[in-house]
Amino acid sequence: MAPIPTPPAEPQDSLDAYVGLEAAGAERRARERGWSTVRSLPPGAVVTMEYRAGRLNFEVADGLVKRCWKG
Repeated sequence: MAPIPTPPAEPQDSLDAYVGLEAAGAERRARERGWSTVRSLPPGAVVTMEYRAGRLNFEVADGLVKRCWKG
């Protein structure tokens, strides 16, 4: 059986720092800090439960980040 690959290290970042930022600026900041995938979602969006290392999710309402989480 093949060994389980080690996931890449995620950026050391404060997710709370994104809450309240304008969505485009938050995405730009996340990419500058090393997040490989950044996605903005509307409140209540249905998303899969798969965890993806290096992905940062934003819940965006009225152009502002309301919530931020990894995966």
